[in-house]
Formats: sequence, structure tokens, C-alpha cells
Amino acid sequence: MNLKSSKSILALSAVLLFSSCGNQDKKEDSETVVEAESKFLSKPLISHIYTADPSAHVFNGKIYIYPSHDVESVVEEDDSGAHFNMRDYHVFSMESIDSEPKDHGVALDVDDVPWAKRQMWAPDAAEKDGKFYLYFPAKDHDDIFRLGVAVSDKPEGPFEAQPEPMKGSFSIDPAVFQDGNEYYIYWGGIWGGQLQKWRTGEYLSTGDSPYDDEPADDEPAISPMIAKLSNDMLEFGEAPKEIKILDKDGSPILAGDHERRFFEAAWVHKYNDKYYFSYSTGDTHNIAYAIGESPYGPFTYQGVILKPVQGWTNHHSIVEVDGKWYIFYHDTELSGETHLRNLKMTEMTHNADGTIEMIEPILK
Repeated sequence: MNLKSSKSILALSAVLLFSSCGNQDKKEDSETVVEAESKFLSKPLISHIYTADPSAHVFNGKIYIYPSHDVESVVEEDDSGAHFNMRDYHVFSMESIDSEPKDHGVALDVDDVPWAKRQMWAPDAAEKDGKFYLYFPAKDHDDIFRLGVAVSDKPEGPFEAQPEPMKGSFSIDPAVFQDGNEYYIYWGGIWGGQLQKWRTGEYLSTGDSPYDDEPADDEPAISPMIAKLSNDMLEFGEAPKEIKILDKDGSPILAGDHERRFFEAAWVHKYNDKYYFSYSTGDTHNIAYAIGESPYGPFTYQGVILKPVQGWTNHHSIVEVDGKWYIFYHDTELSGETHLRNLKMTEMTHNADGTIEMIEPILK
């Protein structure tokens, strides 16, 4: 079912409901509709296509959003996320934080990426010297996730992909952070994101289940990755390093601590000279964060920024616009389907002590 047809069914259902009820029933049903609409903190930003995993940036005085593009899929749902079978990227721009996002159309399609086979998952973008770089994961022809780069003269694209993936790249969810003149790329995601299969430094799978290669619960959790980018922004400029996420006593977060361990969706922002590493906890559905003194970490766990949204996944970005901070995220309000998501945004507050005020995306 596409977005338009689902809306039509909802509209028809509403007509049938109201035509079969008396005045009192109409009032009660109306109140129910209002309650249902108000249970979400924020409204969808985009409704004509399904979008998720938003990476937001300010380029040339405008807000640009680089999301993944959810589509109907005939692929059967499984624990590896095969039903998230996206094939292209659209770029959106906003003149201000309150304006309607403009869809600039397809910026990059899987058919335009020679090395990519399928599953164009969550991307990010960066700007350097007037050039714009789109970083994205996709499965290669061996069904192994790699990271790719595409380049454009405009923030909205279209982007031209490099003929090969980044050398030595693996897993998913690239996020680029600029700190002065340096650019760092963060990435990684377990389960369907395959990060657990790279624990030896090479792709190694001991079974068909995405859980087979995880550490024991009492071992340190699998770490996300970081590397400084090369000067041309097209490759790793150094050997990738693991990021340590620590408890406040200095011990590593453990693999069995699903409330706090890294799962996917790395993002970094800087506030008051501190580095904030935020991420999804996956099957516990939080966006959590940790604070460090360096882009490399280690990062000390602080708490939750965004509580679970409607839908299985939770993925975000954080950006400063006109002196205020905003978190972009997604849920499934428009479709009710895990793999057909819609973008949202709300203001985010740093407290006086540097912690972040927790956000409830679903109102009680």
C-alpha cells in the first residue's frame, strides 16, 4: 500500500464511521481522533514519500536534510532488516526551521553506483571547499555492507558516486563531523548492520543469524568506529579506531546492557567544547548519549535524549540553527509500518550542567 492509498482508506473509514453514528457518538469519536493526533510530540515534516534516518545540516544558510527513502518492499521481514530495501536518496531543504521542506528529487540511485547491489541505508553529508559529499552504506554484490561516497557542486545534488567503496570500509550509518579543519567519519551498526561480523578485522560469520557473532553479555559491547577523513574527503585518512563508551566509573558498557550499549546511528555534535556522541540502543529503542573531551573519545555515558518512538527503529541527527538546537528523527505515524517511516523534528535543550533534557516523542 502506498502513502496515498493508505490515506484514502483512512479517510473512507472516517466517513463510514461518522455516517453510522448519532451526534453524541460523533462528539466522542471526534475527541478520540483529537487524542490520537495529539499523542505525538511532533508532526511529520514530509508526507508525500516515506523518509527516515535524517541527517540535518546547515549549508549556505539553509537547512538540508539527507534521509533514507523508505519504499514498499516484497522482501520478507527478518532480523537482518532485509525489508528495509531502499534504493535511492532524496535531499530536502528548508529556508528556516519553521518552513516546509522542499524535495529536490532523486539525488543518487543504486543503479548509479557501480559497486552497490541493494539497501541504500542511512546517509550523511559534508561540505568542504565548496564541494558536497554524500556518504552512504550499501550492500555490495557479495551482500556485504560497505561505505560509499558521492560528490556534487550543490548541497541538494545530484551526486556522482565514486566507482568503488571507501577502501577498508564496512558496516553502516556513516556520520561526518567537522571540527575546525578536520573531518571525522563515524560508523557502525550491529545485527543487520554486520558490525559484529568484523570483530577480527575481517568479515567473519559463524552462522546465518545476525546474533551469532555478538560478544557474551559480560564482555564489552561492540564499539562503533571512527577515522579521520583524507584531504580529498574520499577515503579514510588513517586506520579506523574503535570508540569506547564507558560507565561513569570508567568501565566499558557491556554487551548485555541493552539499555545503554551502542547498536547503530552514531552522531556527534560539539557543545561548550565537549563532544557529544549520540546513538541508538536498538532493541531498547532509545537515543542515548555520552560525552568526551576528544572526537575519538572515550565517551562517558550520560543518559537518554530521545525515548522510544512509534516503530522499531530510532535514528536521529542533532543540529544548531540560529542559536537553538534541534533533533531530527523519525517514527511511523503515517503508515504504522516499521519499514515505512516519516521524518520529524523538535527542539532540544542542553541543561546548565551540560546534560541534555530528555524528550518524550509520544505524549502520555
